[in-house]
Amino acid sequence: MLLLAILAVALAGCADMKGISPQAKMTDSNTLAAGAAINSANIDANWPKAAWWQAYGDPQLNSLVQQAISGSPTLKIARARVELAGSLAGIARANTLPQVGAKAETTRELFTGQGLVPPPLAGNWDWYNEITVKAGYDLDLWEKDSNALKAALDTVHASAAEVRGAQLQLETTLVRSYLQLALQYRLKDVALASLQQQESIANIARRRQRAGLGTQLEVSQAETSLPVAQSNIEQLDESISLLRNQIAALTGQGPGAGDAVQRPRLPIGLSGAPPTTTTATAATSTTPATAASSSQLPISLPDYVPANLVGRRPDVVAQRWRVEAAGKNIEVAKAGFYPDINISAFLGFQSLGFAGLLSGNSMVRGIAPAISLPIFEGGRLRSRLGAETASYDAAVESYNGTLVTALQSVADQIVRLKSSEKQKAQIAQALVLAQRSYDIAQRGFHSGISEYLTVLNTQTVLLQQQQRMEQVDAAYLDAWAQLMQALGGGLEEQAAPAIADSRP
Repeated sequence: MLLLAILAVALAGCADMKGISPQAKMTDSNTLAAGAAINSANIDANWPKAAWWQAYGDPQLNSLVQQAISGSPTLKIARARVELAGSLAGIARANTLPQVGAKAETTRELFTGQGLVPPPLAGNWDWYNEITVKAGYDLDLWEKDSNALKAALDTVHASAAEVRGAQLQLETTLVRSYLQLALQYRLKDVALASLQQQESIANIARRRQRAGLGTQLEVSQAETSLPVAQSNIEQLDESISLLRNQIAALTGQGPGAGDAVQRPRLPIGLSGAPPTTTTATAATSTTPATAASSSQLPISLPDYVPANLVGRRPDVVAQRWRVEAAGKNIEVAKAGFYPDINISAFLGFQSLGFAGLLSGNSMVRGIAPAISLPIFEGGRLRSRLGAETASYDAAVESYNGTLVTALQSVADQIVRLKSSEKQKAQIAQALVLAQRSYDIAQRGFHSGISEYLTVLNTQTVLLQQQQRMEQVDAAYLDAWAQLMQALGGGLEEQAAPAIADSRP
């Protein structure tokens, strides 16, 4: 037996695997330069919590995200893929275990008169009966089956990580849509105030014309801006409706559910009182109350971001498991170059006719070691190994690319946050100056030094600066959401699926 095995191994040398080996290498996250943006950030934050969106402080947003997690078809599809991968791993596990089967067969046939069948059955019709139990076991000397099981389990891990990635993407998309909805409401407030202002200017132009102090040209110029302002409001209403529909779809519901979405109330920003237009008798400040949001969502990072992203970003984790699975598949392909040795056995009864079927004389038993080996297979084994090796190289480079992109996304959001913070400070100064000009114009109008048209013009500048403040504040909140996504969103790697991977 030992001699036969040695001969088989020697013959298997006819199919060699020389010259086929992986070329790609996994990047060590610690070798990637973090860059100035990451290095300059405050390192005093914890990694995001699973419910990171609760930092925005809006109960409606919290409810919508939970509805999305439980009702999104996309997320359910991803979960189904985990179940599929688990079932395929179960099939791979079955290949590592002994196989036992039973067979009961009866056949009525005309037996030959010139064969081994004894008279009186020879040349006559009768029954041939068999009841046997068969067992087989692959010794798996080269660990082909065990590596196939490990590859399947790694695929289960990868699928589970992809579910977490899909959930994080869903959460982030919904939060960003919600923030955009809040911004559109605030911009609509500014647009309504601007429309009211334009209507006041048109009324002043008409009164001046009737008093003989103005011309029809001035009236036409003032009235021209009204349709433009109304069109702007209609565009904002359209955006609000589309965002509501999008939010409803993200939660796995029809557009009707979007109608129930109320105006966002974010205590950290984009929820200040609507701007008010002023009249000739009362001046009301329109400075927004949203400049403090950055202090509530600070720019800070946890320790050792490059190294820890490997275990916290779902897409990086998934790619790492794909690399592991591809490596195991190479071992499976290599095992194909060596002989398979199986042991099978059977026990049962065989009888011509039913008489004595279960008697001791009808008992049969046997054991059959079997060996199969490749000798000339037309390059199939080398091609399979080459394919698995190329798949491994592709998986490694996908991992490397995902890791680089992950680190870039963290740096990008830090840059955006810091830029938004600086822009907010600059716009806040512009708001102060615009407010000062508006107050001076108001006092001049009340004292009869300047016309009310001057008041309205200074208010236009004030409303424009407020609009810019709303937009930059929204950009800050949006960048913070994307930073949470870049850091993995608190969805840490879960325990391995409950599928045994050991041989008996």
